[in-house]
Order: sequence, then C-alpha cells, then structure tokens
Amino acid sequence: MNKKIYPRVNDSQTIYLNTVVNNPNIIVGDYTIFNDFVGDPTLFEKNNVLYHYPINNDRLIIGKFCSIACGAKFIFNSANHTLRSLSNYTFPLFYDEWDLDKASVTDAWDNKGDIVIGNDVWIGYDAIIMAGVHIGDGAIIGTRAVVTKNVPPYTIVGGVPAKEIRKRFDEDAISKLQKLQWWDWSTDKIREAIPYIVNGNIQKLTEI
Repeated sequence: MNKKIYPRVNDSQTIYLNTVVNNPNIIVGDYTIFNDFVGDPTLFEKNNVLYHYPINNDRLIIGKFCSIACGAKFIFNSANHTLRSLSNYTFPLFYDEWDLDKASVTDAWDNKGDIVIGNDVWIGYDAIIMAGVHIGDGAIIGTRAVVTKNVPPYTIVGGVPAKEIRKRFDEDAISKLQKLQWWDWSTDKIREAIPYIVNGNIQKLTEI
C-alpha cells in the first residue's frame, strides 16, 4: 500500500488520493492519483465529492492506478430531486416548515446507488460523474464530459451527456487485459512490466 501523500518530489498539486481520504464511504485503491492546480488536492472530499450526505449511505469506490484530473466532480444522489413527485420542490427536506416526518427526508431524491470507478481509469479535466454510474477498467472520460450512464471497460467517452467515442483497443486486447488485471500484481512484478505496459506490448505482458 502506498503511504506517502505526494508521489513526485517538489509537486504539491498531485497526491495519492487514498492517503488523504477519511470518509469510510469513499474507498480508493493504491496509486490512484488526483491533481488540483487550482486549489488544495488534499481537500478532495470537500471540493470534488458533492452532495455526499451520510444519511444516504451511498459510496464512492475508485480502483487502483486511476488518474483524476483537476476539477473532476462526483455528484451524489442527494443532488437529485425525485421524479416521483408532482413538484420539483424538495418538500421532505423542509420537514419542520411543512410538519412532515423527519425520517422521510430521503424521499426528496431518487437513490441511484453508488459511483464505482474501475482500475486504471483516466477522468479528464472538469469531468462530472453522476450518481449510480459504473465506469469499467481502463476507460477514459473526456474533458468536461458529463457521465450519466455506465461506461464499458477500455472505452473512451466524451460530451454532454457523455457518449462512446471509440474503444481503446480491439476486443482481443481488451479481453487479455481484463484477464491479466496487472494492477493487482505485486509492485515488483508491475515494475518489471512497466516497459511493456507503456509501449503497448500485450504479448510481452502476458509472458511475465
């Protein structure tokens, strides 16, 4: 497990995210990095994980070796206004004003579930991931994309709402990478594999 906050010498804008997360409902894998060149990257929970209220018990799960760019946001269920209601107004939130049952406050929004990010995912600058979305391993989320639906593994998406642009590799390569799951290897094995990973040599990677 990585324990140091800053992976690069003299770079206070990039952090290993799991070293600064304290909320038990935010789970981040080893070596996932977050960059913030505008503010303090250690304030990720406050500035980038929004409407994440304890009452809802929804979770943000991020895998290993992900890259999260400055401005990326994760918008949780409590930001929603329920579509079951005949009004857009969130009456259950103002239970005192309208003499409502305090226990029914979560009726103000629709609960779409956790946000789950796979391993080796790149989330671009100012991208927004909405509640309930699952993003597969190796996917790329384009700059300022708004992701409202699940993203398959090794797929590039972009736009508002985000749509598939293309697959990163052919189906055979994607299948091999999903079987290898190199992000779960030991650090020594990953270090040995880096030249093949960086140069896109899947055949050599399978031989390690």
